[in-house]
Parts: sequence; C-alpha cells; structure tokens
Amino acid sequence: MDENSILIVGSIALDTIKTPFGEKKEILGGSAVYAGLSASFYKKNVNLLGVVGSDFPQKHIKFLESYGINTEGIEKQQGKTFRWDGYYEYDMNQAHTVKTKLNVLATFNPKLLPRHKACKYVFLANFDPDLQLEVLSQLKDPKIVAVDTMDYWIKNKRKSLHKIVKAADVILMNDSEIRQFMETPNIPIAARRLIELGAKSVIVKKGEHGALFFTESTHFSAPSYPQEFFRDPTGAGDSFAGGFIGYLAKTGDLSQENFKKSIIIGSVMASFNVEDFSVERLKTLKHKEIVKRFEMIRRFSEFEPLSISNWM
Repeated sequence: MDENSILIVGSIALDTIKTPFGEKKEILGGSAVYAGLSASFYKKNVNLLGVVGSDFPQKHIKFLESYGINTEGIEKQQGKTFRWDGYYEYDMNQAHTVKTKLNVLATFNPKLLPRHKACKYVFLANFDPDLQLEVLSQLKDPKIVAVDTMDYWIKNKRKSLHKIVKAADVILMNDSEIRQFMETPNIPIAARRLIELGAKSVIVKKGEHGALFFTESTHFSAPSYPQEFFRDPTGAGDSFAGGFIGYLAKTGDLSQENFKKSIIIGSVMASFNVEDFSVERLKTLKHKEIVKRFEMIRRFSEFEPLSISNWM
C-alpha cells in the first residue's frame, strides 16, 4: 500500500437543498463524499468508509471510483440512505435544517478493512465521537489524524469529544462550534483552551472569511478567496478538510510551513465547491484552476514590511 494513503470516514447522503440561487432534490452529498473528492485531486489512494441504503444510486459509486477513490469501505444496508433537507438565505454561512433522516446512518458501525487500518493520513468527518474513537483504536500507525465535529455532539457527547481532542492531531471546528465547546466568545482564547485540553493543533473554519490555525507556539490566519460566484455552501467545510489532508499526503511534509500551505489549499477547494450544487463544480475542476486560485490568494495577502526609518 502507498505509504501516504488516505482514509476518510463520514456520511454519504442524498440531499435536498434550496438557496437563493436554486433548488435541487436528492443530490449526492455527505461529508465523506465532499472530503474524498477534494482529497482525490492530490492523491489517488483515497479510501472512503461509510454506509448507504439499498436506494443509493449505483451511478454515484461509479462516479467516485472514476476519481480513483476506493469504495470497498462503503457498506450497503437494507433501508434508506441518510438524507438532509435544508436551505440557505442570503447569509450563506448559516444553514437551516428542514429535516434530517438518519436512516441507515443511525446504526452505522465503521468496519475497517486491513487496507483502512494501514492508512497514514486520516480524516474523521463529522459523526458520533464514540465511533470516531472506535476508528482511531483500529488504526495501526497513522502519521496524522484530523477530526471534525458539530454542535450536536458538543451538546450531547462532550466527554467523548474531550477524549477525541486528546487523541487527534488536528481538530477542525467552525467559529461557532469552538466558541460553544470552549464556552467563550473569543476564538484565540477558545483555541488556547482546546490546546490546553490536549489538542496538538486547531483549525477554525470561518467560511467566507477564511480560516485560523493554532498550535501551542504559532498562529496563522489564512485569507479567503473573494467569492463572486456562490450557489451552494453545503460541503464547503468538508471540501476544505479533504484538500488539507490530501495536500499533506501528496507532499508527505508535516512541517508547520506546509500545514499553512495545506490550509490555503483547503480554502481553494472550498471556494470551488460553493460555486455549484452538490459536487457539480468539482466535476469540472482542473488542476490549473487550483494553481491559479492558490496564487491569487497568495497575492491577495502579500504586502511589504513597514519602513520604520520613515517614522524616525
């Protein structure tokens, strides 16, 4: 197996989404799908682990495989696939849930194959932290494990989240989640508390406002791409995470400088994801577009140092 292979564990869904720019029903979604596709632009050895129902279209499996994604870990159960029905208003940072039907996801118990246990770069997308811990316990010797979560688990499984924080290498949360979990409105204080709790590093996703990266000794503020075309933000955070872990696996470089570059790559992938519903924009995305947008973000945040002599 490729020593820099990737494992992504999370939901696989059929979404119904309405935004000010349109409405789509029963479209491909789920955290594992967005993250896996995003990561596949950097590594072809991406393994997905998740569950679908007997109603899940086979064309979606074939589509994922066409990107070099290994789907052996996608379990098919009798019953219906997980569904999320939601909408966005003009504040696209705020999702409004109409209804959630867990269906087969309610009994999801990740079963790792030998190839999964040997993966070195791991992203545990948003699902039950007890199951995240179960996946972690089966991994052989990962180089890096990144973990995402959501407000539901912060409210209902805080103790388990404390355990996953200590076990993972990177914790990803959005700005409202980290404030909620660490019980403070101040993001730098919340990140410091999370690190004191045992997190090795923290990424705070701020949607259209970029991302923040914290370790015990460093802080990095990643700018966002000034988005002009914006149709559907669903999956943006997972596309960010997939790009992040995918670029780390591609380079095999876990230095803090490469972490920063990987975070920008994550922002680039998220910026493309929001330009259309479901994974439609990722279907047409080319590597040259990624490079061009990365360079644009880099130029946006480039500036000269102050000339202190002019003040004297």
